[in-house]
Amino acid sequence: MAGSGSSHPVRGVVLALLAVWSVVSLVVIVVWATSPDLKSSAACRAELQEVREKMEGAKVVSLQNQQSLERLLEDARQELAAQKAEGRLVLDRLHAANASLQSCRHDREVLNWNISVLQETVESLRQTEFNLSAQIDLQEDHMEALQQNLTEAGHQLQSSSSLRAAAEKHMQAAQSQTLACESREQYLHKQLLKCKDVDSGAAQETQQQDPASSSSPSSSSLSGLPVLVLLLCRALIP
Repeated sequence: MAGSGSSHPVRGVVLALLAVWSVVSLVVIVVWATSPDLKSSAACRAELQEVREKMEGAKVVSLQNQQSLERLLEDARQELAAQKAEGRLVLDRLHAANASLQSCRHDREVLNWNISVLQETVESLRQTEFNLSAQIDLQEDHMEALQQNLTEAGHQLQSSSSLRAAAEKHMQAAQSQTLACESREQYLHKQLLKCKDVDSGAAQETQQQDPASSSSPSSSSLSGLPVLVLLLCRALIP
């Protein structure tokens, strides 16, 4: 639209120049025709014909110039349209570049924010690593203490096992001694019963032989035998 608007004044200027040139030519012809110089009609006709030919030539030249100007104007319009199209492309590229620049700025801001977050995360991870290292050291100390306690408990378990084995052996020995003592007690109890029976029999025989003790000295020597058996049984009883 701007190109067509600018072409109208150019065309008007060209037409105005052609009109002025035609008017000037006519004025020259009229002045020449009304000059006081005496000329023949044939000469005037020849000159008029020459002027007409010149006018025709001028018209042809003017038409050619007009066509040339129109071609130049059309070329100028096309070139202007191409330049406008190129300008629009450049503007589109500039807008795209501006949008890309804005996007890059936004991306850079996002990246800076992400970098800040990552730095804070790294610092937090470092602090966590430090805390975990301290906890690991404490856990290692605790594990060493537990290992020491486990070792001591193992030794105590071995000692307890040894003491238990010894106690079981002592218990077995005590049980054996108990059985032996019970067997010994049963044996002595039987011996005691035998001694009591012998003692009671000896006492009865002594009572029966007391009246005749003065008449038989051999019987008195036999009467002391039950007493010896009784003393032996008492000595065997603990």
